[in-house]
Amino acid sequence: MNISDIKKQFPIFNNKIKNNDLVYLDSANSAQKPQGVINRVYDFYTKEFSNVGRSVHYLAVTATNLYENTRSSVQKYINAKDRNEIVFTKGATEAMNLIANTFGQKYLNEGDEVLITELEHHSNYVPWHFLRKSKKINIEFAEVNEDGEVTLDSIKKKITNKTKIIGITHLSNVTGAILPIKEIIGLAHSKGIPVLIDGCQSAPHLKLDMQDLDCDFYAISGHKMYGPTGVGILYAKKKWLEDLPPYQGGGGMIKEVKKQAISYADLPNKYEAGTMATAQVIAFNESIKFLEKIGIENIQNYEKELINYTVDTLKKNNSVKLIANPKNRGGVISFTMEGVHPHDIATILDEDGVAIRAGHHCCQILHEKLGIPATARVSIGIYNTKEDIDQLNSSINKCNKIFDLK
Repeated sequence: MNISDIKKQFPIFNNKIKNNDLVYLDSANSAQKPQGVINRVYDFYTKEFSNVGRSVHYLAVTATNLYENTRSSVQKYINAKDRNEIVFTKGATEAMNLIANTFGQKYLNEGDEVLITELEHHSNYVPWHFLRKSKKINIEFAEVNEDGEVTLDSIKKKITNKTKIIGITHLSNVTGAILPIKEIIGLAHSKGIPVLIDGCQSAPHLKLDMQDLDCDFYAISGHKMYGPTGVGILYAKKKWLEDLPPYQGGGGMIKEVKKQAISYADLPNKYEAGTMATAQVIAFNESIKFLEKIGIENIQNYEKELINYTVDTLKKNNSVKLIANPKNRGGVISFTMEGVHPHDIATILDEDGVAIRAGHHCCQILHEKLGIPATARVSIGIYNTKEDIDQLNSSINKCNKIFDLK
């Protein structure tokens, strides 16, 4: 695997940032796009554009076939049992809102409990909060330990006979912890509790096998997988999609409409109302091809080596305090520097073309638990190298000098 050749596929790295080469360490926020994905959007709009699933002319049939080809590719990539278990959404946020809304509408009543964790992104908390307001349910939080992990035992302690669903991240976007979700799913299912997994950070970096994990729902963000913005994936077991009510009403999701009754379309159209992000869905197929060509095992091995190098490098920098130390870590590292606000760190690094994220990363509950308002976050992608990390460290040392840190 030649990282230099891979990086050449990303045109953004041909540009200078403030007269510096771009060191992009913000892929947990959104990954950069290879030329093949960019070209696919352009080609669709210039050669093949039409709405899908409605007309029968050449362009409409072509667009529909391309759209459905992506569904088949996603099914294969995540090893779903049935292609109709793949629902396209506008993002992982909508996927999680879809489940919270439909599951909550049918199965949650006053006093019922939803179990999430202190690691969760707001996308896997706020939708449940809406139900707390409207249906008077309760939300319980499994605690994060000092290493930035949520263990099987912490989940077990919070399960009660009122627990109706568990929502949990696969890979934390702050601590980088990879959670033991297969074991958590097994525990939940032994008690008859379905599980929703937030896979935003895991999908670009880990091998996914829905039949092996056996989760009920899994949310994926396309733009974090080197794909376009505006497209997400909801994997849901067929039994749930058949059982739960529709999420939105409109064209494309109906079978028959009469003045007194409406019947809904077959899966997965039941959950894809209106005009979908057709170009983005079709281009997402190129993202999958990109990842498949490199090989997810190769990606995992390379990124593990690079993240270990990053941790070792930052640990040696006395001005840096790493946040958490998970035993099983993905490509995310958060840190602070005493006396320097994370936004100032990010601003100074930006002067050298080093792009990181600063803030609470849509995880305010976790930052409150940590007792800090914000962190600086480094997150890697397949285009990053050890030289990028060396430049990061050099730019952090520049912060030291500016703020006169020891």
